[in-house]
Amino acid sequence: MLLTLDIGNTNMVIGVFQLPGKTKNRPQRGPEGATQATLVEHWRLETKKERTSDEFGILIKELFQFAKLNFEDITDVVISSVVPTLEFAMERMCERYLKIKPLWITPQIKTSIKIKLDNPKEIGADRIVNAVAGFKKYGGPLIIVDFGTATTFDYISAKGEYCGGMIAPGISISNEALFERAAKLPHVEIKKPSRAIGKNTIESMQAGIYFGYIGMVDEIIRRMIEESKEKKVQVIATGGFTSLIVPESKRIKKVDPFLTLEGMRLIWEKNR
Repeated sequence: MLLTLDIGNTNMVIGVFQLPGKTKNRPQRGPEGATQATLVEHWRLETKKERTSDEFGILIKELFQFAKLNFEDITDVVISSVVPTLEFAMERMCERYLKIKPLWITPQIKTSIKIKLDNPKEIGADRIVNAVAGFKKYGGPLIIVDFGTATTFDYISAKGEYCGGMIAPGISISNEALFERAAKLPHVEIKKPSRAIGKNTIESMQAGIYFGYIGMVDEIIRRMIEESKEKKVQVIATGGFTSLIVPESKRIKKVDPFLTLEGMRLIWEKNR
C-alpha cells in the first residue's frame, strides 16, 4: 500500500492507496483485477505542529486498525508539506515505524508538467501535486482553486504548463482577521446566511464574509480566464471549504475532493 501524507497549515489529509500486485507479506485487498492504484481510505486531521514522530506513528497505526487495514502492508510513503517544522518528525516516523524513506514533493522532483515561473523553487508542494493531477484528469487549459488556509488559484495551459496563479487569504483567515482587528465585532460562525442584507451584527458579518468571499473567488477566476485569452477553460475546486463556497459560485463547475492525493500518487509513480 502507498501512504500519502498531505500536510497543510490547518489540516493534514492522510490517504491510503492500494497498489496492484502484492504488499510486503500478502496479496492486496480490493477490486479484483485492478491495474492501477485505488484510494481505499482517507482521513482529515487537524495539523498540530507540536506532535512528535512517535505520536504520528501511533496515530496512523490506530487509524489503520480502525479501518481494518494492515499497517505492515505499507510499502511506500509520499509526503507533500507546506509546514517545514513538521518535516523532521514525519521523516523520523517513516524511518522508525515503517522502515521506509519517504518521497518528498519538491520543485526538483520529476513531474509531468513544466513549471513556468520566474523562480520555480518558490512553488508550494500542494500546488505542484494539484497541477499534476488536474492536467492528468481534465487536460488543459485549467484553473484549479484550492480552498484551504489560503485559497490558491493555479492556471495550467493546454500544453500542460504550470503558468502561475494567485494566492488569497482563506475564508477562515478573513473571518479571524475581522474579529481580531475590530474591537466591537464578535466571533461568528462561517456559514451561508439567509439574506444579503443583515438585520443584526452577526447576520451582517456573515453576509459580508460569505458573499464577499464568493464575489472575490468568481472575479479572480474571471480575470484569469480573460488574461489567458482561451475560450474554454475548465475550473476545478478542491480543499476543505469547497462544500461551503462552490454551491454559490457561478464560475466553478466541478469539485474534486481527492485531487491532491491523486497528484501525490501520480508523482510517486513517476519517481519510484
